[in-house]
Amino acid sequence: MKEQRSYSAELKAEAVKMVIEQGLTLKETGRRLSIPAGSIGNWVGAVRSGRMKNNPGDQTLGELSAENARLRKDLAEARMEREILPLVVSTPMRLFLSLFQQ
Repeated sequence: MKEQRSYSAELKAEAVKMVIEQGLTLKETGRRLSIPAGSIGNWVGAVRSGRMKNNPGDQTLGELSAENARLRKDLAEARMEREILPLVVSTPMRLFLSLFQQ
C-alpha cells in the first residue's frame, strides 16, 4: 500500500496556479512538481467549486458570497439613512422658522 503524502498549502496553490493560469495539463504539472496528477486534479476541482482557497489569504466562493450579502445590506442601510436624514433635520428647522415668520 502506498504511503499517503501531505502537501503544503503553498505547493497546492502553485500547482493549481500552473493548471488554471498557465494552462498546463494535470499530467505536465504533476511531472514538473513530482505530484500525482489525480491529486492536482482534486485541488483544481476544489478551487473551481469554491471548496478550497487557491492562495492562502484568498476567500472561498461561500465567504465572498457572505461578504457580498453583508455589503449589500450595509449599502441599503446607508442609502436609507442618506434619504431620511435630510427629512429628519429639515422638519424641526421648518417648524422653528415658522415661529418667526408669523
